[in-house]
Amino acid sequence: MRTLYALALLALSLPTLAAPIAVFELPNAEAEKRFRTLSAELRCLVCQGQSLADSNSDFAYDLRSVIHGMLLEGKSDAEILDFMSARYGDSVLYDPPLKPYTLLLWGAPLLLLGAGGWLLWRTLRNPAGEGRGRAGLSDEERARLAVLLQENKQENKGEDA
Repeated sequence: MRTLYALALLALSLPTLAAPIAVFELPNAEAEKRFRTLSAELRCLVCQGQSLADSNSDFAYDLRSVIHGMLLEGKSDAEILDFMSARYGDSVLYDPPLKPYTLLLWGAPLLLLGAGGWLLWRTLRNPAGEGRGRAGLSDEERARLAVLLQENKQENKGEDA
């Protein structure tokens, strides 16, 4: 019974081993709002698809600490975003700037939409595949097909009777 109690106490104490929640003290409500906004605009490079605000990684904590320090120093949002971009590359930004090497990133959705529209238009314009090198039936083939269909119809009538 003592073992059962010990296991229950151990299980109840496991949440205390979780990582502590970091609280960053800021001087006013506006600075706190800026901190939350900046943390949401920057991507955690360790946790793909998560912002710094959502991530629990050590890297995200470190970047939040940097943002906190820069806010206390009186840096503007643009200065903080520029610093992060210069240090970690544009991939840290959820909204990367338009540059020559990001043109494909920005243009890919438009290219895919255009290609899909063109394919849809081409398919709807010519649904039977006419004009794609497929020849229709010759007169001889049509006559043979008519005979086969007629024979099939007569056989089916004979089975029904």
